[in-house]
Amino acid sequence: MADLSTTTKYPPQPQLKPRSLGERLLKQWDIQLMVWPGILLILVFAYFPMYGVLTGFMNYKLHTGANIFANEWVGLKHIKMFYEAPEFGRVLRNTMVISLLKLAIGFPAPVILALMLNEVRNMAFKRTVQTVTYLPHFLSWVVVANLVISLLSVDNGSINMLLMKLGFIAEPVNFLSMSEYFWGILVSSNVWKEIGFASIVYLAAIASIDPHQYEAAQIDGATRLQQIRYITFPSIIPIVTIFLILAIGQLLNAGFEDILLLANNPALRNVSDVVDVYVYRIGLQNYRYSYATAIGLFKALISVGLLVMANYAARRSGNSLW
Repeated sequence: MADLSTTTKYPPQPQLKPRSLGERLLKQWDIQLMVWPGILLILVFAYFPMYGVLTGFMNYKLHTGANIFANEWVGLKHIKMFYEAPEFGRVLRNTMVISLLKLAIGFPAPVILALMLNEVRNMAFKRTVQTVTYLPHFLSWVVVANLVISLLSVDNGSINMLLMKLGFIAEPVNFLSMSEYFWGILVSSNVWKEIGFASIVYLAAIASIDPHQYEAAQIDGATRLQQIRYITFPSIIPIVTIFLILAIGQLLNAGFEDILLLANNPALRNVSDVVDVYVYRIGLQNYRYSYATAIGLFKALISVGLLVMANYAARRSGNSLW
């Protein structure tokens, strides 16, 4: 009888030498050929010009041109000037209020739209709604702003005419010159412009849900609202969390084009002056390039901090960027 306790010995297998980075890149030359133009584009237009942030710590003079090191170093002088400026409190308040309003109203709006469209069974109606809601995203803010101005115009504006017909007002109201209406007009126009396009990602996430879950829920007697609550919404939570983290990181980006076009009335400056508009008006139009750069860098650093904190908070739920 054979001795089963004897272990069969096999010859040692040769150890494969790990490929170097150059060998791996050479093997993937076709893929690298597609990737490197994009990398070079980012380097040339996004990273190489970043040396210009150094002007935020200098008294930059335009006649020095690209030789920025010929200027006087002043350290954090411009950031201190911004902090001590009389407009600082107003600019920071407007930026935070507008950003929080856009986050509170504009962020859940596409999620709700996607959940509603997912329940539509008439495909022709569903495609029509999707097309109508997507199209505004592809319109320039110049077009959207002119449309809003036309709707709210004192002379033959559709909104004023409708309100007068319904008896809510006795005479036309100049909405775009009254500060109490500006935030509502700005946020609602942003939601109208972006709600459809932003819902695409959530619709794609909903489409990836296993249909067997809905079938099992129907067998158990779950209603459509219960299926949304216990299946659809929990399934898209990871996507919602990621987009929420990115939105929190953009809190100081209250807007630029929309505010600049809709708030062309000096009477609205008290509620429309946000960081980006302030930088454009004070820093660029007045040729204070170092001041504008310092404020932009200050805003970018705070945005990175907000992004890191939001990601850290979301990590506990198991859904984070890193």
